[in-house]
Amino acid sequence: MSKYTLRHDEANCIGCQACEVHCKTNKDLGPGPSPCKIISIGPVDVGGQPRMRHAFMPCFHCEDAWCVRACPTGAMQQREKDGIVHVEASLCVGCKSCISACPWGVPQWDPSTNKVVKCDYCMDRVDAGLKPACVTKCVTGCLSFGPATELPDPRRERYARMLLAEPLDGSGGV
Repeated sequence: MSKYTLRHDEANCIGCQACEVHCKTNKDLGPGPSPCKIISIGPVDVGGQPRMRHAFMPCFHCEDAWCVRACPTGAMQQREKDGIVHVEASLCVGCKSCISACPWGVPQWDPSTNKVVKCDYCMDRVDAGLKPACVTKCVTGCLSFGPATELPDPRRERYARMLLAEPLDGSGGV
């Protein structure tokens, strides 16, 4: 499993897709492949009002990554030091086995190179002590990156605040 995690706070995401744009810019990708995606859901009813929800879909850097197991050339690799799953482009023959193997649809076909690309947490940036491009350019700050044990979980924090605000004895006060 990856040492790192990329967390998305859905409540603050506006679906602007800045994360996708900056990911593609960092990887020098044109139209087509998108190593991370914002998936818009809705509109859904939220408190009687129509609202859009947005889910962020990067690679999950699985502990036993199916894409790595499916790759016949060893192009899909998982780093020993931190568990980041990445594509070694020089070994990729474009067979698309990794694309078929991933249950999340993370590996993407790049028609300009006839090779596969995927989210690798911008490992060049991570190795330089920086955060992935999607995190640094997120307009609302709803993306966070780091070791899972060190990242705050905004959903849990909101839930805890909600519980603290509810009356324990039914009187309206805590």
